[in-house]
Amino acid sequence: MNAAVLVEQALQALAAGLLVGCVYGLLCVGLAFIFGIMRVINFAQGDFMMVGMYLAFWLATHVLGNGMFGAATPFVAAALTVPVLFAAGAALHRLLIARTTGLRAAGLSAEGHQAQLILTLGMALVLQNGGLLLLGSSPYSIVTPLSSSAWELPLLYDDFSAVFVNHARAIAAVLSLAVAFGLFRLVGSTRLGKSLRAAADNPEAATYMGIDVDRAHRIAFAIGTAVAGLAGGFIVTYYPVQPFVGVDFIIIMYAGVVLGGMGSITGAFWGGMVIGLVQQLSTLVLPLQLQNAAIFAAFVLILLFRPQGLFGRNVERA
Repeated sequence: MNAAVLVEQALQALAAGLLVGCVYGLLCVGLAFIFGIMRVINFAQGDFMMVGMYLAFWLATHVLGNGMFGAATPFVAAALTVPVLFAAGAALHRLLIARTTGLRAAGLSAEGHQAQLILTLGMALVLQNGGLLLLGSSPYSIVTPLSSSAWELPLLYDDFSAVFVNHARAIAAVLSLAVAFGLFRLVGSTRLGKSLRAAADNPEAATYMGIDVDRAHRIAFAIGTAVAGLAGGFIVTYYPVQPFVGVDFIIIMYAGVVLGGMGSITGAFWGGMVIGLVQQLSTLVLPLQLQNAAIFAAFVLILLFRPQGLFGRNVERA
């Protein structure tokens, strides 16, 4: 294999890694809202993404399938999952999560973390087996011309070499960047963001300042759930959904959040970006089955030299 082919393959993997990494970054941002603000290890986050994937598939094929939105139909369907998942996240927090978090957790053993682990794991199992019972194990994905078409970017050093950028992945990446930036602005520049940061830093002091910590946590959990559903809607345009797909992605989410720095939403996005790049670039030297092994190898190496993550613990904690 000559050098030109190696360069072309490396650039193709780099382009794919950047596109996938943006969506992974959005997934990690959704988890960071829950983990960074509420200090809840949510094992059901990948399954919220799975619900978003199924919901986006159903909306695109059965509700919006009349061609009204044309090629944009999958992304309109993904956007429509946001209010549904936001309402579901708020309801789950009010009914279940709130009993093991916030000020209520102060008197519980290990500040409620044991109960949180069991509760979110139970939610994940209910969603997985409920999906299997209701929808079966057959994989589904949104059939769209965008998924099978790409922009061709010719390489200047060779008339026959080019990098192909998949339309569906590129649009999903751009939308993921826009949503992530909006969430950064929400946390950093709004009154709601200040209340979320205060509730994350010191719930008891935030209460004395007149902030409803329980409401702040409910909003954070609802936003995190909605973001997972939205990212799932993007992913189903090029990755099939089945009831246990969340298991594969929850590993990526937590690896990205830890890599970026505990409690940092900005760091979570860049952590997801690193995961996407490592995953795609590893295919140059490793078989597809070892992609996750490459992710964990990079994870260990980065934390070995920078245990606090890419952005460290001194970064803004919400």
